[in-house]
Amino acid sequence: MQVENEEVMNCLVLAAGYATRLYPLTENFPKPLLKVGERTILDWLLDDIRSSCFPDRTVVVSNHRFATIFREWAPDDVEIVDDGSMSNETRLGAVNDIRFAVESLGLTGDTLVVAGDNLLDFSLGAFVSYAMEKEASCIMRYYETSERRLRKCGVVEVDPSDRVLSMEEKPSEPRSRWCCPPFYFYKEEDIARIPEGIAAGCGTDAPGAFAAWLSSVVPVYAMEMPGNRYDIGNLESYRKVCEEYKDIVNK
Repeated sequence: MQVENEEVMNCLVLAAGYATRLYPLTENFPKPLLKVGERTILDWLLDDIRSSCFPDRTVVVSNHRFATIFREWAPDDVEIVDDGSMSNETRLGAVNDIRFAVESLGLTGDTLVVAGDNLLDFSLGAFVSYAMEKEASCIMRYYETSERRLRKCGVVEVDPSDRVLSMEEKPSEPRSRWCCPPFYFYKEEDIARIPEGIAAGCGTDAPGAFAAWLSSVVPVYAMEMPGNRYDIGNLESYRKVCEEYKDIVNK
C-alpha cells in the first residue's frame, strides 16, 4: 500500500546498537548492514519505506563506533546521525537516540520510527495509512504464543477500537499475548513529549518504553501486523533468515 502524504513526515531508523549476540560478525560491523541475499538488511527495509511511505527526510541513528561505515554506505537521501557512544556499556538507549536525532536535527512533522535490523514480508505503507486514518500515534502488535518470548518484548492490551489500554516492556507476567515489534508512528506533538516522558520515569533502553508511557497520557492505537517480521538476534537466526528470506523474495 502506498501513502500519499501532504504533511511532513520523517523516517527515523534506530541503528546505534552493538548486536553483541552476533559476535564475531558484528564486533566491528553494524548489524543493519549485514547482507541478506545481495543486499543489506537496511536496504531491504528502506526500499519499502521509500516506495510506500514517501518520507520527506530519512535519518539513521548510529553509534560513534560505526558512524563512518554507515556514512560510506548511505545513499544520497539518507542522513546519518552519530550519537557519540562507543560501546554497548555506554550506549544511550533507543529512546534517548530518538530524542537526540529529533533535537540535533530540529526534526518537525510526524515521524515513523523503525529498528534498522528487521526484515518484513509486508509493506510499512499500510501502517502509515492506518496511523493517518486514526490521526494519532500508533504502534503495531502481533499474536505471540510463546510465554518466553512475551517476557522479552513489549506486551499490549487493546480495546475493540485498537486503542492501547496498557503496554509493558518485558513483563514478568504478561497480561495478553499481543507482542509489539519495534515500529512506531508518532504525531509531531507526541514525539516532542519524549523529555517529559523521561522526566516522568519512562525507560530509555527499549524503544517501546516511550510508546508505553505515551499511551498512558494520550490515545495510542495498535495495528495488527499484516505479515511476518524476521528477527535477527544471533548467528543461528541470521543464517536461518538468509535462507528463508531468499525464498520469499524469489516468489
